[in-house]
Amino acid sequence: MVFAACQSQQAAPWLLTDISGHMPDLTFRLTNDQGKSVTAPDYQGKVTLLYFGYTHCPDVCPLTLAHLHVVMQRLGKLADGAQILFVSVDPARDTPEALHAYVTAFDPHVVGLTGSPADIEALTKRYRAAFSREPDKAGGSYDVSHSSGIYIFDAHGKARLLATPTDSQDKLVHDLHLLLSPGGAT
Repeated sequence: MVFAACQSQQAAPWLLTDISGHMPDLTFRLTNDQGKSVTAPDYQGKVTLLYFGYTHCPDVCPLTLAHLHVVMQRLGKLADGAQILFVSVDPARDTPEALHAYVTAFDPHVVGLTGSPADIEALTKRYRAAFSREPDKAGGSYDVSHSSGIYIFDAHGKARLLATPTDSQDKLVHDLHLLLSPGGAT
């Protein structure tokens, strides 16, 4: 009987990693890709996918944003209740203008965010993400190694799920559908 009682208290049927209660609420003060100072409350009311990357990334960032674009397409009209915040870990090169050109090439739901190196470092530490600038290459270019988690917050800014670029579109669509549907998982 005790086992049956535990079964009836089952949590939402997430396919991604449930981080509810394990990560802090969405909080930041940065500059968006329009050059405007923004804070987390500016984005409340929509399910938010937070991703750290940079515009010169040779592989994981463009692939992840393309992956998320297909997820948004598959969500159809529900995608209007979601947004993707692409936070640059390379503020030296990723100006608001550069971010705007980059993110708008992927999906209209993506907003580029940048800030001071201290602001970016504080935000990555808040969500236990990591990044480091690699040594300069010939010609002065460089890469930035960075973690690739996709942090998903509900419409109230509460941390709910963690995805990776290797999670299938089906998993993302399933869980986002739960968060975005009226009366969905709360």
